[in-house]
Amino acid sequence: MAVRFDKVAIIGTGHVGATAAYAMMLRGLFTQILLIDADGPRAQAEALDIADANALARPAHVLRGDYRDAGEAAIVVITAGATTHGEESRLSVAGRSAAIVADCARRVVDAGFGGVMIVASNPVDAMAQVAQRASGLPVGQVIGTGTLLDSARFRRRLADRLGVAPVSVEGQVLGEHGDSEVAVFSGVRIGGVTLDQFRGGAVLDRAELAHETMRAGYAINYGKGHTSYGKGHTSYGVATAIVRLCEAVRRDEQVVLPVSTLAHGECGVAGVYLSLPCVIGALGVSRVLAPDLDAEERAALQASAAVLQGIMDGLG
Repeated sequence: MAVRFDKVAIIGTGHVGATAAYAMMLRGLFTQILLIDADGPRAQAEALDIADANALARPAHVLRGDYRDAGEAAIVVITAGATTHGEESRLSVAGRSAAIVADCARRVVDAGFGGVMIVASNPVDAMAQVAQRASGLPVGQVIGTGTLLDSARFRRRLADRLGVAPVSVEGQVLGEHGDSEVAVFSGVRIGGVTLDQFRGGAVLDRAELAHETMRAGYAINYGKGHTSYGKGHTSYGVATAIVRLCEAVRRDEQVVLPVSTLAHGECGVAGVYLSLPCVIGALGVSRVLAPDLDAEERAALQASAAVLQGIMDGLG
């Protein structure tokens, strides 16, 4: 089957999938955007809504599709999975999501797909590993959105405290996209200057900042401090992370981003998907980097890997 590099398929048209499709349409990344969902009428409705908006944007075809259509896509995005309820953690839905994600991955590969698969279903690290195993695609071609969004949240919060623009802050969150993630303060740079040098003695509560970054999704979902203003889901942030990854693949950028991939000994971690700095281009992840962590960060990353290994062991 001939690959169409201008075609993307999104499996799962809930808040995240639909928002990602809308953002892709606005960016003009693809000339064909397929929406696939077990709830066919919902996929059709979202496609029609986005197609109407597209009449005021760059030309593209946004339509409901099926797995046969997805076979020739250059990129498939999986957002389908089980949803959390109340303050249920991402990890608690792993078993339910794994069955859904594995089925999606197998069906799209059976349709002839051989491109790059981007997984955003939660818990994303485990689900990316499930998708890779179920699809049989090379590891580099199955990428989890991982801590790409967490890293953006980290940089924004640092920028707010330091009084600079987020784009001026270099900083990463690594490991699990979840409660055991690791904010790498030792690697933070502002205009090439270390965090300690830049802040000039000003007090910065690192533990509070890391916790705020890790809990950002919960605050959006349920309200900070269990108040009533939570919106019940997150969508814009993770959808933008999906689109950023699609850009890197579509344009063969060879950019370094913190995303979820299979570790092969980096920082003493192996055999499990988690976020590390990765070089990303048209073929997916071409290289995984081993960041220079301090002793505490390295131990925390290994502990994060152990959490994810426990999830994978539980899934079997």
